[in-house]
Amino acid sequence: MAATENAKPTPGTAAEGMGVAKGGWFTELSTMWPGQGLSLKVDEVLFQDRSKFQDVCVVKSGAFGTVLLLDGVIQCTERDEFSYQEMITHLPLCALENEATAVLVVGGGDGGVLREVSRHRGVEQIHIAEIDAMVPEVAKKFFPEMALGFQDPRVRVEITDGIKWVEAAAEGTYDAIIVDSSDPVGPAEVLFQKPFFQAMHRALKPGGVICTQGESLWLHLPIIKELAAMCHEVFVGGSVSYAYTTIPTYPSGQIGFMICSKANAEGPPLDPRTPRRPAPEAAISGYPPLRYYSSELHSASFVLPAFARKELGSSLTL
Repeated sequence: MAATENAKPTPGTAAEGMGVAKGGWFTELSTMWPGQGLSLKVDEVLFQDRSKFQDVCVVKSGAFGTVLLLDGVIQCTERDEFSYQEMITHLPLCALENEATAVLVVGGGDGGVLREVSRHRGVEQIHIAEIDAMVPEVAKKFFPEMALGFQDPRVRVEITDGIKWVEAAAEGTYDAIIVDSSDPVGPAEVLFQKPFFQAMHRALKPGGVICTQGESLWLHLPIIKELAAMCHEVFVGGSVSYAYTTIPTYPSGQIGFMICSKANAEGPPLDPRTPRRPAPEAAISGYPPLRYYSSELHSASFVLPAFARKELGSSLTL
């Protein structure tokens, strides 16, 4: 992608997107996808402020319901959030050889991943390290169906830098670490760098798994290629794989996940393409049913188009 190869991506604002078109439309602009932008008709601006870290905005859209924008980029919408939240969570948790008991979520302040992790009844500890205190508060007010996970008594919320939390964790603390980050711009940039992945590898139990937001095959293949090569260096003896989901309000309508497992002396590396437990049911009354993830889709999501397999194949172990 030319813009990211020649210039460092820079954060934007919701106001910039509102100013592109007249008549109450918002256009998602970013140096991460130059020359294009998804536009939504905005019925109402529900919230707009700047936190210590980023521009935070919530708008009401007739097409996609309530929409969360961070630095002018769509993070989730009421209509399609489940396709991302379910896949980034259940791909790793349903693939583990043994059911997870300790799970860490890095980022994910909107609560969607927490909701999905809390469906897994065997999990005893759910930690979330979110750097921006404004995001969970906004989610609880404007996205109550996503923020359900905050109500789970197993959840421990830490408003802190995710990389510092992971670095401070004892070796072998977590069965799974799920990184629900925004794009590698602003506060999320460090979550795509090698020191963070090395820290996650250390914090995992043997045979444990990480699943991180892995950008778009259509727009960010060079970034994904670098990420996969770096994971190949970090997760020696384990596995490195890539899966994806479809979601209409993310750039190009598709987003992927880098899924890596730590070596396990007791057996071969984890093959995350095979689900080892069924799709979880709601752990708490009032949860919505699963609307995207299934065991069949789990395996299918790892099948990459030929152009992507050609570019990533040397770094992927599966």
